[in-house]
Amino acid sequence: MNGLNKGIGKVEVAVKWDPSPSGQAPTDLDLVAATYLAAEPSGNPDYVVHFDSRSPDGTITLNRDSKTGQGFGWDEVMTVELSRLDGRYARVVVGVAIQQRAGRKTFVNVHNSALRIREGYTVLAEDDFGGVLNSTAATVAEFVRDDSGEWSFRPGVHGYEEDPASFARVMGSLSES
Repeated sequence: MNGLNKGIGKVEVAVKWDPSPSGQAPTDLDLVAATYLAAEPSGNPDYVVHFDSRSPDGTITLNRDSKTGQGFGWDEVMTVELSRLDGRYARVVVGVAIQQRAGRKTFVNVHNSALRIREGYTVLAEDDFGGVLNSTAATVAEFVRDDSGEWSFRPGVHGYEEDPASFARVMGSLSES
């Protein structure tokens, strides 16, 4: 390990959006994190953390879950403690999926959305989903562990045309829509 480069240790991923206009079905965005084993970093996720769940070892926790976007500040917040994640994991992908209960919604239907990823007080990335307006889900962050055990952050918002369940299965694949 290089003494000057500690890598990424613990991050917070947060999204917010405004509630749907009166008379329209609520908009529900969900943060989703998938972990991948070093032996198969682009295969099926070993486990997925989403609404009403956390990782088996407590390293990935959904701290706040909103079903409507109501309230002040960040509506959904997830903490990912990469420095505590078991050494057999080499990759974590975080995404945002729009619930499709009331019919097909894409990011163009989400009012005043925002994304922030930070480590401590350092903002690593910010976005508004403007580049994926016709998508129903998007990956927003990828964290990769190198051979020395250091975690690095790969920014980028990539859109998908999947329902939440399908998105959780394909979000870590190398082919994106």
